[in-house]
Amino acid sequence: MSTASRHLSPVPDDQLSLFPLAPAARAAADPARELESPWPAEIYALGARLPQNVRFGTSSWSFPGWAGLIYRRPRSQSELARDGLREYARYPLFGTVGIDRSYYAPLGGEDLRRYHDQLPAGFPCCAKVPSMLASPVIAGSGHGRPAVPNPDFLSPDGFLEEVWQPWQLHFRDHVGPFVLEVPPLPPEARLDPNAFADRLEHFLAALPRECPMSVELRDRRLLTPAYAAVLQRTGAAHVLNYWSAMPRLAEQARILDPATMPFVVLRLLLRPGTRYDERRDTFRPFNRVVEQDDDLRRDVARLISDAAGRQQPVYVLVNNKAEGSAPLTIRAIAEQLVDALER
Repeated sequence: MSTASRHLSPVPDDQLSLFPLAPAARAAADPARELESPWPAEIYALGARLPQNVRFGTSSWSFPGWAGLIYRRPRSQSELARDGLREYARYPLFGTVGIDRSYYAPLGGEDLRRYHDQLPAGFPCCAKVPSMLASPVIAGSGHGRPAVPNPDFLSPDGFLEEVWQPWQLHFRDHVGPFVLEVPPLPPEARLDPNAFADRLEHFLAALPRECPMSVELRDRRLLTPAYAAVLQRTGAAHVLNYWSAMPRLAEQARILDPATMPFVVLRLLLRPGTRYDERRDTFRPFNRVVEQDDDLRRDVARLISDAAGRQQPVYVLVNNKAEGSAPLTIRAIAEQLVDALER
């Protein structure tokens, strides 16, 4: 790895925590367990009705506003970041979690072991590939300094050294799909779609076949037939993302058929045409649905239902900025899904 690429992206306040593929046992309705948890019986019943190959989770877990929804008592963000994962993973509707913190810097063995010890067996996590490997550019050092090309962009050796080997050593039992999030770039630094597809194929083809990799685009220009062909040849998945600058989920699914993927990853992040900071400030403390999106819920339930029928592993990761509260969005989609499947 080059010295230039070992930059650490600033970590947002809501990313202090960490965030195939054996299915975890669903939480069944259990009166004794309900006495020691804050969740009502209908949550356990809903969790028991979910297909075993469908896993819902959220982007991070360190949100104090989830007290009463996920956590039984008020806790600080730092406390949740340190040891909230154990309670998070017991919630009957959760079968995975998004490890967004890993985007800002690779996670070391101490962090991985601490998170490992809080998770039940059969609970895979979806971790972001660090930006020092996923970003084509490195931010300029100093105000007004232009970004410079990142020599370690899509470096197979860098991924194996910084991510795959530590995760296999310290977190092997909980490895789910990695998320290679290629960030949006200013016009002067945008990638050529064909050159990107070629470089992506070089990266993916060099990874171990047992490494589950998914690719998330934030620039619709890169969503090309060449990109789709690379994913098919290398066995990687496209992340169907609900993101401000990307096509709607149904349109992405028409361009890249989920049926051709080894697993399905959906990330519900930001309504098209909206801004992250504005949604965050409006939706805090993330304990209620502020802007319900019926089209989103319908599209997601349909995509999950189709994949469940094909027995594909499905990972659905929801951000608070989608509607206002990720746990409540998950509950609504889960209810819609099981009702459709049981008709």
